[in-house]
Amino acid sequence: MVRVQQLKLPIHHTEADLAARLIKKLGIKEDALLSYVIRKQSVDARKKPELFYVYTIDAIVKREKSLKGKRGRKDLLFLDPERPYQIHVSGSSRLSERPVVIGTGPAGLFCGLELAKLGYQPLLLERGASVEERLEDVDRFWETGILNPSSNVQFGEGGAGTFSDGKLNTMVHDSAGRGRYVLETFVKFGAPKEILYQNKPHIGTDVLVEVVKNMRRQILAYGGEIRFHSQVTDLKLSSSQELLGLVVTDPRTGKSEEITARIAVLAVGHSARDTFSMLMEQGVPMHAKAFATGVRIEHPQSMVNLSQYGKESVEGLGAAAYKLTANLPSGRGVYTFCMCPGGYVVNASSEEGRIAVNGMSYHARDGKNANSAVVVTVDPADFGSDSPLAGMEFQRRLEEAAFKAGRGKIPVQLYEDFCKNQPSAGPGAVTPMIKGAYAWSNVRSIFPEEIGDALEMGIREFDKKLKGYARGDAVLSGVESRTSSPVRIPRDETFQSSVRGLYPCGEGAGYAGGITSAAMDGLKVAEAIAGNYFF
Repeated sequence: MVRVQQLKLPIHHTEADLAARLIKKLGIKEDALLSYVIRKQSVDARKKPELFYVYTIDAIVKREKSLKGKRGRKDLLFLDPERPYQIHVSGSSRLSERPVVIGTGPAGLFCGLELAKLGYQPLLLERGASVEERLEDVDRFWETGILNPSSNVQFGEGGAGTFSDGKLNTMVHDSAGRGRYVLETFVKFGAPKEILYQNKPHIGTDVLVEVVKNMRRQILAYGGEIRFHSQVTDLKLSSSQELLGLVVTDPRTGKSEEITARIAVLAVGHSARDTFSMLMEQGVPMHAKAFATGVRIEHPQSMVNLSQYGKESVEGLGAAAYKLTANLPSGRGVYTFCMCPGGYVVNASSEEGRIAVNGMSYHARDGKNANSAVVVTVDPADFGSDSPLAGMEFQRRLEEAAFKAGRGKIPVQLYEDFCKNQPSAGPGAVTPMIKGAYAWSNVRSIFPEEIGDALEMGIREFDKKLKGYARGDAVLSGVESRTSSPVRIPRDETFQSSVRGLYPCGEGAGYAGGITSAAMDGLKVAEAIAGNYFF
C-alpha cells in the first residue's frame, strides 16, 4: 500500500480530477491504479479566497515493488495493509452473570455493542428514555421550560453528545485502530462516509439520533438487553469490596429492584451527580479533577466564513469552524471548546433551579450563527473544598447563579455589556439562536471576578486571530459548566476500581473528553473484560 500526502486540488474538483492527480503524483499509468482510499481531507486557506483541499490517500497499485525501488520517491510512504481492529475473547474465568453496562452514552453503547457481538448478552441500564422519547422530552423542555430530570440533554440514550454537534475529532493517541473503528462503526449505522477522512468530522444531532437507534437494534439482535428508565441508585458489595449487585430504580415511579451483578461498567456520563454522591457514600475512591467553565458566544456565521475562507460563503464547502486559545498573564488558559458552525445554543440543564448551556448543530450546519464555548480552566484550588465532589458543587453554584441571573431562563448578554459588568437590554445585529427561553441579563455576575476577567481578556485575544470576535454585539450566554467530568474514579491496569467488578469508563469517570474518546474508552473496557472472562 502506498500513502500519498499533500495532494492538493481546488475546492470544486471532481472525483476524476482526484484520480488523475493521484496517478500523476505516483508516476504510473491509469490501469496501474487498482484502488484508493481517502485517509484525510483538510482545507488549505492560506491563499484565501483561493481555497484548496489537501488529501492524504492510500493507494493499491500494480508492481508496487518497482515503484518503491525508484530513486527520488521519498515523498511516498509504503505501508503494510492495515489489520482491522477486533476484540477476541481470551479470558479463562467464566462469568456466572452477564455483564451490566450502566449508561448508554458513547462509552456504554460501544462497550455494550462489542460485548454483545462477543456473546456476553450484556444488560445495558439507562436512567433516561430511548432516543425517540428523549427527543420529545427535550423539545418539550425547550418549548415550555418543564424539565424532566432523568430525560433531557444530559440523560438518555446516546448520552450528552446526542444534543451537540456530534463532533468526532479526538487528540487521543491511537495505535490500536480504535478511533478508526469508532468512525467505521458510525458509518455502518448511518453516519455519512465523509467522517472517515474529514479533518474535523461531525455527524450532527439529527443524523446521530438515527445512528444511535441503529446501534441499539444491533445490540438487541446480538442478544443484549437495554432497559430505559433504569437508574442505578445503590451498589451491593461484599465485606471485601466486591460487587454483588445493583439497586435499580425507575425515576418515574420510584420503584426499585435488585439485580445480581458481578461485573458492571460504570459509563454514567459527566452529569450523573447523584450517582457520584452515591459512589462516594459506598466508599468508591474518587477525587476532584480540573475542568473548564465559561460562556457560549455567538457571532454571525458569515463573519466566521469571511475570516476563515476569505468569503462570506463558499458553495459546497459548508460553514467554517475555528479553534482558539490564549494564555493570559494571570496564568490561566482560555480556549474555545465544542465549536458549532451554523448551530444553536441550547438549554442543557438537568437539575431544577440550575441553568447549564451547550451548543448543537444539525448535520447541514445551516443556522445563521456560529457558536462556541469560551472557557477558563479551573482546578481544585478554585473549588473551596477538599471534598472529592468539590468540583461538582462548584458547577452547581455557577448554575444556580445562572438560573438566578436569567430568572429561570438562559441569561444572555452583549459582549460590550459583559466588559462593563452591566445587564443588556436587548440584541444588536446578532440575534441569539437559542433552543429554550432566554432573558437579557448580566452574565458576568455569574462568575467569580477572576474568571470573568479571564473570559473578557480571552475574547479580546481571540479578536487578534479572528477579526470581529470581540465585536460589542456578540451574544454571550451562561453557564457553560459541563465541559468534562468534575471527578475522576481511579482504575487499575485491569480497568477496575478498588471495588472489584466495577469498571469506571468514559467521560463521567474522567477518562475521555468527547464522543470519540469516550467510545474508544468503552472499547478498552470491553477488551479488558474479554481478556479476563468468557460467558
